[in-house]
Amino acid sequence: MDILKKLFEQHFHAPPDRIVPLQGELGGSGRKIIRLANKKSRAVGILYGVREENAAFLEFSKHFRRHGLPVPEIYAEDLNHGAYLEEDLGDTTLFEFLSKNRTGGNIAPEVVEAYRKVVAVLPRFQVEAGRDLNYKVCYPISSFDRQSIAWDLNYFKYYFLRLAGIPFNEQALEDDFGRLTEFLLSAPRDYFLYRDFQSRNILLRNGDPYFVDYQGGRKGALQYDIASLLYDAKADLPPDLRQQLLDHYLHALGGFIPLDREAFLRHYYAYVYIRIMQALGAYGFRGFYERRAHFLQSVPYALKNLRWLLHHVRLPVPLPALMDAFKGMLASERLQGLASEADNLVVRIFSFSFHRGLPKDESGNGGGFVFDGRSLPNPGREARFKTLTGKDAPVIDYLNQQESVHQFLASVLSLVDSSISNYQQRGFKNLMVSFGCTGGQHRSVFLAEQLAKRLRARNGLEVAVRHLELEKLGKRKSLQ
Repeated sequence: MDILKKLFEQHFHAPPDRIVPLQGELGGSGRKIIRLANKKSRAVGILYGVREENAAFLEFSKHFRRHGLPVPEIYAEDLNHGAYLEEDLGDTTLFEFLSKNRTGGNIAPEVVEAYRKVVAVLPRFQVEAGRDLNYKVCYPISSFDRQSIAWDLNYFKYYFLRLAGIPFNEQALEDDFGRLTEFLLSAPRDYFLYRDFQSRNILLRNGDPYFVDYQGGRKGALQYDIASLLYDAKADLPPDLRQQLLDHYLHALGGFIPLDREAFLRHYYAYVYIRIMQALGAYGFRGFYERRAHFLQSVPYALKNLRWLLHHVRLPVPLPALMDAFKGMLASERLQGLASEADNLVVRIFSFSFHRGLPKDESGNGGGFVFDGRSLPNPGREARFKTLTGKDAPVIDYLNQQESVHQFLASVLSLVDSSISNYQQRGFKNLMVSFGCTGGQHRSVFLAEQLAKRLRARNGLEVAVRHLELEKLGKRKSLQ
């Protein structure tokens, strides 16, 4: 941590007075991500011990910025200590924006527009910036080649199929893997492959997308990244929207290279399959092997994508053993149990004023939490915040500067997260979490929004938020 403080002070000529960890317990990369700020400046610091991966990210970032691409500026670096400082692009990921602005399959137009901007930028990474990129710094490998594909397929076989108890014929599956690999490698592969092009690695600032986490990039085929985005299990995009966005991407891509749409689509769904298998391998490793159960909450959405593919897509290469394994996954009672858990739990979050009593539990569950925020610094005592609420940026900034607020939230998250995992295992359907403060306008609203934001990053939950005192204020204003 000290090295990040030093880098911050060297770059901004003043020390940080706020240091807040950003990456919660859901992260799987091992990197420590920390926000550092003072009254004039802010940045995000990274601590990570793999020098080659850090070097790849730093060089890629500088290269992309030279091409005018929306990636973070690198402020300072110290590879000997595994640290670097980058531009703070905010907190709103594309995934969070999608989660907040959808009702089932109905996705708000502003979310669709954000996705359209994202897919339109992708060819600039792949083609424009990919032409003169230094692929020698790629980590762990410079291209999505035979070895890279084998890693992904074996990851899926050993960490997902085996650990999930899905039966398969080892030799027949290996034969299919060989045929699939040859087919994947027959696509043109002279482009930059972002590798993890998905909604959690795209940040939105003033409606425009910014891109991070491309340190695993390498040379590869165009199809892989758009498949990663559109079949991102966690995002659960409807099929018609996926097709609309694919068409928009191909239109944008046609502005950079002579595009044979039929040739592109011939390989496209094979790349969709391998990306899904790579993701399932990761879910299996983190969930079944490391026993970090929240990673398994993404499995039902990946199975939903596989079910759609099996019904609507026929690959140009026969893969009977692999298709049988997929069918076995869809028929697995164990995996269906994960699907049931993912659909079951509704977390209802309330803010309220203690002057008006506790929120009513309308679910009949009779459990949950009530947290008292009155011990925290009160923005309502300052005139500048009187007419604002805990959803307004000045109040959010004020509370984010208070160390006691972060300690309070960390304790809340620990308790709620433990209950969520237990509730899902036991098949409970409702969890209620309430935050109270004096007036129900500032602290309780902020805390409720912060918890909702973190829980929306988890799949398998339906998160509903109500601010009871703000609702009453809104009604009174509408009657005046």
